[in-house]
Amino acid sequence: MSITLFLIILTVLVSYTTFRNRLAFERMKFNAYEIRQHKAWHRFFSYGLLHADWMHLLVNMFVLWSFGSLVEDIIVAQFGFNGRLLYALLYISALFFSVLPSYFKHRKNYYYNAVGASGAVSSILFASIILHPQGSVYFMFIPVPIPAVVFGIFYLGYSVWMARKSADNVAHDVHFWGAVYGIAFIALIHPEFISNFIRYIF
Repeated sequence: MSITLFLIILTVLVSYTTFRNRLAFERMKFNAYEIRQHKAWHRFFSYGLLHADWMHLLVNMFVLWSFGSLVEDIIVAQFGFNGRLLYALLYISALFFSVLPSYFKHRKNYYYNAVGASGAVSSILFASIILHPQGSVYFMFIPVPIPAVVFGIFYLGYSVWMARKSADNVAHDVHFWGAVYGIAFIALIHPEFISNFIRYIF
């Protein structure tokens, strides 16, 4: 079984369980205040297994499946069995690093919560852009593919803009930092990937 498929199955099972078990949901969601006050460090990771509803879950898992398999295959091709460990580390560590700025910003705010795999999924998405810049992103109702690099630029800009507006209930800052972390992780494990990306762009 691929790591991507395992992550999807695990996330769907835990999300479905916590749809029906609100106590477990409350104990696993990201809450910076609870982490700070009660040393609930597991919340840095467990929140990524929870989702607000079925649509939130399905979108994240669809994106993870669409881009995770590609990222996993490329990393495994480069590093062999260790590639699976590196790919798993990318996803798990992205859960932590994508939400870390939110922890420092909201550590005294009891009412700030976050759930969802979006930060880690963003890291996978942007890892795929670095590893396969010639790829495209497709959206329903848009008849033409969007070049991955173009999509990445707009995604980052949109995330920054929406994070500053704070006009909805979406953690756009987590999306942004997840994306940045995905790029940084790929650069760290194999700088040649970044070199190849730059050569493709220019």
